[in-house]
Amino acid sequence: MRKLGDPMKKYIPFTYKMLIPYLLLVLLTDVIIGYVSYTMLTESRTEMAETNIRTGMEQARNNIRYQMDEIQRMSDTLFGNLAFQRAMQTKGEPYDIYLIMLDEIVPEITAPLKLFGNHIRLMLYTLNSDLYIVSGDNLEEPIHRSDYYILPFEDIQDSAWYQQFKDSERDNIWLQIDTDQRLGNISHIRRLVSYSGNMTVIGYVRITASLDDLFGDFSTFPVEQGITVRLIDSASDGALLYQRGNAEMDAQRGKYLSLHEPIPGTDFVIEALVPKAYLTKDAGRLQRVIFTVCGISFICMAFIGFIVARLSGRKMKRIVWLVRSFQEGNFQKRIRFSGNDEFVHIADAFNVMAANIQGLINSVYVQGIQKKQAELEALQAQMNPHFLYNTLSTISSLANLGETAKVTEMVQGLSRFYRLTLNQGNVFTPLKHELKQVETYLGIQRVKYAGAFSVHVDVDPELLQVQVMKLILQPFVENTFKHAWFGESIAIVIKGKRRGDDLELKVIDNGIGMRPETVQRLLIGPSPSGGYGVKNVDARIKLRYGGKYGIRIASIYGGGTTVQILLPMNSGELPAME
Repeated sequence: MRKLGDPMKKYIPFTYKMLIPYLLLVLLTDVIIGYVSYTMLTESRTEMAETNIRTGMEQARNNIRYQMDEIQRMSDTLFGNLAFQRAMQTKGEPYDIYLIMLDEIVPEITAPLKLFGNHIRLMLYTLNSDLYIVSGDNLEEPIHRSDYYILPFEDIQDSAWYQQFKDSERDNIWLQIDTDQRLGNISHIRRLVSYSGNMTVIGYVRITASLDDLFGDFSTFPVEQGITVRLIDSASDGALLYQRGNAEMDAQRGKYLSLHEPIPGTDFVIEALVPKAYLTKDAGRLQRVIFTVCGISFICMAFIGFIVARLSGRKMKRIVWLVRSFQEGNFQKRIRFSGNDEFVHIADAFNVMAANIQGLINSVYVQGIQKKQAELEALQAQMNPHFLYNTLSTISSLANLGETAKVTEMVQGLSRFYRLTLNQGNVFTPLKHELKQVETYLGIQRVKYAGAFSVHVDVDPELLQVQVMKLILQPFVENTFKHAWFGESIAIVIKGKRRGDDLELKVIDNGIGMRPETVQRLLIGPSPSGGYGVKNVDARIKLRYGGKYGIRIASIYGGGTTVQILLPMNSGELPAME
């Protein structure tokens, strides 16, 4: 039977369980309809957005390819112009060089700049040290206007990109060098060679353009809505050359739709990363409408079902209430239903069962109490004859020795002892009376042993009125004389103190002590060497108060014995066995 105070086990009423499958079916239908509608709209939006983005990528590809071709034609013009080549190799007086640059070199460089639509930088690195240097704008800053530069070859001969370029057979290529990556630029690199001699290198052409200008209009790539446009060099393991948009999206690539558009004639690929949120943004409103309708429908059905379940489940709830009362041990409650349905029959059956169980429990409980009382009385009856036997044996020994005065004193002490033991038929006695009974017993023993033993009592005065079972100390004091005495004298200490809600009594002696197996035999039961009283007291305490209380013995052979008696502080207030 469930203990009182234990938490009730929660349950779902049967009528609510019947409602759950129906609500689940309604919810499943709403979810399927909403999911299908949302999926179709999302797919439609995805296809439309993907088409728009691909169209923009194709436009960007064509724009980039066209401008790269224009820049390529610039370098082709310089590469194939023989007069330009001769001018680049001219040496002589500074004035002659100045005229050559003014008439032959600078016009060939500036003419393409005027025809190209976007701002670019055209740099000419010459090996001819006689040519004048034209520094142009600051290369560390973004391109704000078209400009040209005539620079010495020494400016690039130690750079990392030139060292890789000169040792390779590649020419007429696009690279990001120096500050290009930081400024978002890209450069076209080409060698200039002389066709009049042995095809020697006379210089290098570098044409730098802004990638923003190459891509053109970004209206088809709304980067403010999360779209990212990138330019990737597939020949360099996907090296990133340019990016417009979210720079932190690599860690969340699974949330993006990735589109690629290669640029013909190059190793470059345009990549567009479109966030799934952008694809489904138009579906958000319908999604909210679908979820709202489904939610309202489900809430309405749940409310109606709850009302129906509540009305139909009242009788079942009353039956459950009766069952829980039975779990708590209350069999007096009954339940009555009007009508003639199955709940009425269930209630009647429960009422009959409760009456039968109540009668059975009363019968079993009374029998158990009576049995327990009989066991206690039997144990109590065993104590008195046992002590009487030991005392009469001592009196007989004194009579044989002719100690008439001692015999008389012991008989009087025995009379006082049993008067205290009878205790007017009460099972409990104040602790001070129990101590007085021990004192009476010790008075009997002093007749026999004179001053050969000493006794010290240390009990808190506030504990003297505590009710305890009678005859719980004397058997252990008696065992001290019978089994612990070794030598000419022995000392006994009786202690009593409170331990929380428990009372602890101790009987301590400095006798010969016991081995562990002897202690175990004393607690198990009587043996040829004695120990009947120890088991008796322990059994009485446990029978009355439970297994937590009782006797514990600690003994060291040759070092003495301590007996601990543990009782509840309110032991005398427990219900009487009657």
